[in-house]
Amino acid sequence: MHVLENVISDRGSRYAVAGGPCASEADAKRFVKELQRRKKFAKATHHSWGLITADGPVKTDDGESGAGLVILRMLERAGLQDHIVVVTRWYGGKHLGGDRFRHVQEAVRIYLDAL
Repeated sequence: MHVLENVISDRGSRYAVAGGPCASEADAKRFVKELQRRKKFAKATHHSWGLITADGPVKTDDGESGAGLVILRMLERAGLQDHIVVVTRWYGGKHLGGDRFRHVQEAVRIYLDAL
C-alpha cells in the first residue's frame, strides 16, 4: 500500500491519496478497510476510489458524488489496470463546489507521478 498524505488543502478540507495492486472489487473493499484501520483515515469523510480490472471498471464515490468517475477516467488515460487508487477527503466545513473535482484529479496525478 502506497499512501501520500496531505497532498492538497483547500478551505479546511484535506486530501490524501493511496493505492496498490488490486484485481477485483472484493480486493478493493479489503484495501479500503485496511486503509481505514489507520486512525487518521478512520476519521475521514470520504474514501472515493476507482479500479480497472479484467472484468471492467469499478468505482465508488463514497458520498463525494462523481469522484469515482474522475478517478476511473484518469486510470483509463494512464492505462493502469489491476491497481486501485483511493482519494481520501477530510471535509473542512466549507463546500468546494467544482473545485473538489480538480482536487481529486490533482491527487490522482500526484499518485501516478509517484509510481
